[in-house]
Amino acid sequence: MNDTYTTPVTTAFEFQRRTIENGQKAFEQSLEFQQRVGQAMLDSVESQASAQRRGVELTRTMFHSYFDAVEETVPGSEQAVEQLREMVDEQIDFLLENHEQVFESIETGVADGIDTYDELSADYVDTLEEQVEMFAEAHEELETQSVDVTEQMADLFEDFKDQTEEIQAQIQDVQQQATEAVDVEIEG
Repeated sequence: MNDTYTTPVTTAFEFQRRTIENGQKAFEQSLEFQQRVGQAMLDSVESQASAQRRGVELTRTMFHSYFDAVEETVPGSEQAVEQLREMVDEQIDFLLENHEQVFESIETGVADGIDTYDELSADYVDTLEEQVEMFAEAHEELETQSVDVTEQMADLFEDFKDQTEEIQAQIQDVQQQATEAVDVEIEG
């Protein structure tokens, strides 16, 4: 094999293979990034639910503190304050129950969406890997064929070069013989 002719061909094919492999890796990394973003979004929903729940509980504590202050400062207000306290507690309990249902629904929806995305991504990556593998096999075969053709062309070129050199040598011999024959005729 004449590396002078085949090295550029094999280098080009190696570059193409690396480009394909790097493109596939970049694609897979972008899917992983999107999965991390989805998980971060789910974590954010959970954090938001917890923060809002604490805010509602803080509101309950604030009302209870207010009602305690009213009971201490206004004589005879115990029964009215107790009714208000119960009413506020019922409303806050109702709010917390709805709050929990809403955030469970949101978390479930986000989690289901992430699971679906993960499944589709995994299927897509599997299909992509199969396609890249088939392409790589075809690419290797094309490289082998290209190297073979390049080697054949190099051999033909070398043969042509050798034949050209032989013809040039023969022409020089004929010219030299002709020159000698002319010299002999002139001297003779």
